[in-house]
Order: sequence, then structure tokens, then C-alpha cells
Amino acid sequence: MTPGASSGSTDLLPAPSAATNWTASLVTDSGRDSDLIFRFDGRQAAKIPDWVVPQNLTDQFTIATWMKHGPSPGLRAEKETLLCNSDKTEMNRHHYSLYVHNCRLVFLLRRDFTQVDTFRPAEFHWKLEQICDKEWHYYVINVEFPVVTLYVDGVTYDPYLVTDDWPIHPSQIDVQLTVGACWQGGEVTKPRFTQYFRGSLSGLTIRPGKIESQKVISCLQACKEGLDINSLESLDKSIKFHFNPAQSILVMEGEDLENMNAAVRKVSYINSRQFPTAGIRRLHISTVVQCFGEDTCITIPDIDAVVMVLQPSEPRITITGVERLNRPASDLRTPGVLALFQDLHIISTVTRADATAHNTAHRPGVLEEIIHNLDYCDVLVLGEELSPGQESLELQRSELLGKHLDATNSTSGMSIYGVDSMSNYEQVIRQVRYYNWRPEQITERRFRLTCSELNGRYTSNEFNLEVSVTRSLTDVGF
Repeated sequence: MTPGASSGSTDLLPAPSAATNWTASLVTDSGRDSDLIFRFDGRQAAKIPDWVVPQNLTDQFTIATWMKHGPSPGLRAEKETLLCNSDKTEMNRHHYSLYVHNCRLVFLLRRDFTQVDTFRPAEFHWKLEQICDKEWHYYVINVEFPVVTLYVDGVTYDPYLVTDDWPIHPSQIDVQLTVGACWQGGEVTKPRFTQYFRGSLSGLTIRPGKIESQKVISCLQACKEGLDINSLESLDKSIKFHFNPAQSILVMEGEDLENMNAAVRKVSYINSRQFPTAGIRRLHISTVVQCFGEDTCITIPDIDAVVMVLQPSEPRITITGVERLNRPASDLRTPGVLALFQDLHIISTVTRADATAHNTAHRPGVLEEIIHNLDYCDVLVLGEELSPGQESLELQRSELLGKHLDATNSTSGMSIYGVDSMSNYEQVIRQVRYYNWRPEQITERRFRLTCSELNGRYTSNEFNLEVSVTRSLTDVGF
């Protein structure tokens, strides 16, 4: 959990799944701190389904994302849209959008107001070198209308330009939220995407509600890996040091050579992720010497080094429970009676080397149970899809209260999603019910349950469940 961050954020770029299929056509990569990266080359975009879009955006909400972006090709750069909410049909009005234009970040917000003859702030512009430096940065747009504040890597930036516009006239036209481009549903012969984004995004969220504190925002963006100083209290008082917000750059200053050597030896690399991405982390050390009153001044060559992060012990997520249910038809006909996964258990284990074994090359693996979060579990209907109006999977919304979970339902199954504990997932999945008001038409139903951690990086076994229908003489019409 992020300290102090309230729940209610909507993930607009989740890992593709049965319930979150709007990202399935996007190009993905898993590289930045194990998080899922979506790469846009000016040709891909995604429509966010209406049921996902927060409907309670008021004068206070937050948009946050990681972005990696470089200068636009060509002399006349086009607008590149990260996020856009526009008319679905008839007209081409942008209600709110976040886009890059000529290495400037622009946030547009045009609201429906009763006082339509009043100019109001509508476009907020920021010009920062981070926007086009081809590096990852964490951007947070905090809206507390009429004030909009930008945080980049936890540092506050006020807009250098705010332009006013007329409010949008209220209408009954539906709107479409998109990522990677803007939807133009009107004023063209054929509706299409426009203003495509070129760059990479990760962790794009939107959250209704009051502005977050700067402390919480810094906590949200802080990388789980970076540089640190061991035993800071023993650092000589004459040494001055400074980290950038992401803790990827450390600057040290001092006058005494021995104290400086001792300080550099205290620099360490930290990675607090439970399952860090394996691979090389490159280090670059440069030194500048200031000489006063000397004819010549020494130069110290730069040093390049690497830290090798080894492959972590991969978790094995295991789902167990009763795999076959025999139930009378009357149980299926009564809503809320047949719980499919009442005896479900979800555990995760890793294989650790046995420290007591002397031969490290042939240490037997010791199975150790661990606790971590999941990000979704899918219940898939095997065989024919559920017959609408006749059968359904059911989950009371009250079962989700107090948890960071949500659920979607269709004739092909149910998806429960959100970053939360295995125990909370267990509790919710145990409450999934199957209902069929005409069970005499089937003899069995089969379901498959799978769960995921880290956007599908680790997936569970496929837990298959078969429900057989037993009939009495009454059920078959005798």
C-alpha cells in the first residue's frame, strides 16, 4: 500500500485479460521495475469502456502516469494525446485531455457550466526538459479547479501559461475516453482516432476526489530501486550530498580526500521489490576537482560499473479446492445457493536453497510459503457461454467493500481485479455463485479459475471445476 493514498484509482492501462481486453491490441513490454509498459508508435490507441470510466469527476481529481517521451519527428509537431475524453458522436468537443505538443505538456479541461457566458481557465501549459529527454518520469496532474498543479518526480511545477475559454454547452451526447490518441466522432465522414501519441506509458490512473498531499505523491512515484547511503549517521559532517527524487543520481561534495573516499564507500544500491527484474544496472561515477591558485589541476577519469541483479526465486501460485460438485437442480434454481469455490485456497511458494547443505551446487530446494498481492483472478466458463436470462455468475457488491477489488461479469465468465492480498481474493471468490433457473436443460457446467501477480508475470495453475446436476423425478417431469 502507498502510505496515505486513498483507494478509488482506476487503472486505465491494466494487463490484458478477459475483463480488461481494451489493452489487448497495444504493444507491451515488461521492463521498468517489473511494471507493464505500453509502447505507442503513433498508430495504436485504446477506447476505455464506459463501465470503467469514473463517472463522478468533479472539480477535484488526479491523473497520474509514468511517461517516457522524446522530441517529435518533423518540423511541425502534432499534438500527441496521452488521455482524451471527447464526444462519441455528432460533435468534436474535447471535455478533458492530456497531451504533449512541441515538448510542452498541456492539460485541457472544459466543463459544463450553467454560466455559459463566463470565461474560465481551460488550458494549462508546462514547458519542462523532462518531457522530451527520452527518460522515465512520473507525472501527476492534480485538479482542484480552477487551480491545476503538475508534479514531475515529486517536484511541483506551476503552469507557465493558462488560457481561458468558454465553457461547453451541456448536451446529451455520450463521451468516449481514450488512451494513446483522441477519438473524433463528429465533423468527419467516418469517426476515427487522431492526434496519436509516440512514446511509452505505464501505470496510467485517474482518481476522483480531493487533491493528494505532496508527501503522498512523492511516495507514489518513488522508485523501488535506487541509490542509498549506508549508516548515514556515521557520514562525516563536512560531506554534503543530494539525491534526485527518483534516487537514481547522487551528488556528493567535500574538501577532505579521506572523508570523501569513506563517503563513497557507503553508497549502496537498494531494490525493495519482492520480485525485482533481473539484469544489469549500469553505474557511472564522475569526479570533478576544484583547484585554487594552482598552475595545473588534476583530472580524474570517469568510472563505469555494473550491478547484476540476479533472477529472483519465482513464486508458484497454487489454487486448490473441491474440483467436482454434485448438486440437485433445485440448488441451481435458487439464487445465491450454489457457491462454486467455497473450499478455495490460494497459496504462493518459492524454492529457497537449503543453507545447511555444504555443497552449494547441489543444495536441495526448500519450499517456503510467502505472502504477496494478486492483481486479478478470472473465472472462465468452459464450453458454451452462459445463456443470458437463464443462467449467470453472481457476486454481491457488498463482498467488495473494504477491499481494493472490483469485478466485471459477462456470459463468458467473471473477472475480479485490483491489487490486493491473496486472502482478500480468497474471501471474494468464495462468494461467487452460479445460478440457473432452468437447470433441467443441462447435465454439467465447467469453470476454470486462474490468478495473476505483476500484470501476468506470474500466473497460477488452472483450477478446473465441474458442476454436475443431479435430478429427482420431479425435475424430469414424472
